[in-house]
Amino acid sequence: MATKKPKKTAKRSSKPKAAAKSKKTSKSAAVATQKRVAGKTNLVKTFFAKKYDSKENILTIFKTPKIYGALLGEVVGTMILTTLLLTLGLYQPLYLMLALIGVSAAIFKLSGANLNPAITAGMMATRRMSAIRGVLYIVAQIVGAWLGLLVINGFRLASGTSTELPMVAEIESTKFWYVTLTELFGATIIGYTFARAWQYKKSPLTFGCVVASGIMVAVVTAIITSSYASMSNSFVMNPAVALMYQILPVSGENFGALMGEIALALVTYAVFPILGSIIGFYISDLSTQLVDGKVE
Repeated sequence: MATKKPKKTAKRSSKPKAAAKSKKTSKSAAVATQKRVAGKTNLVKTFFAKKYDSKENILTIFKTPKIYGALLGEVVGTMILTTLLLTLGLYQPLYLMLALIGVSAAIFKLSGANLNPAITAGMMATRRMSAIRGVLYIVAQIVGAWLGLLVINGFRLASGTSTELPMVAEIESTKFWYVTLTELFGATIIGYTFARAWQYKKSPLTFGCVVASGIMVAVVTAIITSSYASMSNSFVMNPAVALMYQILPVSGENFGALMGEIALALVTYAVFPILGSIIGFYISDLSTQLVDGKVE
């Protein structure tokens, strides 16, 4: 009787499995590489992305009364800020800080409490604000500064006093760049801290505290740097206030000299503060982007 031979079990080769595993690994690596590249691209897109309503433009912005409330807030806030700066000056840091907290917190829900063309320029440059809204804010801030100057001068005339306001200072030609760089550095600090305060926009009081603290840091820094050069108060760090009080001189030897003084004052008190604020905003956004991967 013939015995049946046991069937040989064919050994499966491990090569197909290894090949499949290798293929899967290479595919995962490719996907990971694509994600890293996409992530870097998204970071760049997020950094320069619009952070305001993309539908807002010159045709739509006036359709609701909100813009008028915001502009009124900027006018009133800047007027109060101007009266504070022209009476307290920048050498009463405690009183000024408390006042800044109150003004910023009160105006924030209306307009965001920019109260400074340099801040508005930083908001536009980082695409937190549309160009049309930014231009309207700057006009409102200049009007507010003008009203603040009128109010203070009205009180001075009514009282019959000839006391100079604390923000009176002539820039010596030898110290032009010293004052200009002080304005640049101070505005950078203010722009940076305002952008950081924007992270607390759900709490107006916290926002006001951060903004006021940043302004006071800039003021103290400017006071220290001014003392090194034996300068009197020659810094403002707010182009709207400076335009009303320090950019537009009331006298000059001739028209050419007057225009020259205005041009130099514009560079010192408008161009460089705006540039500094934009730098501060970008530094803040870069820090946020590196930490959180997004910019608000």
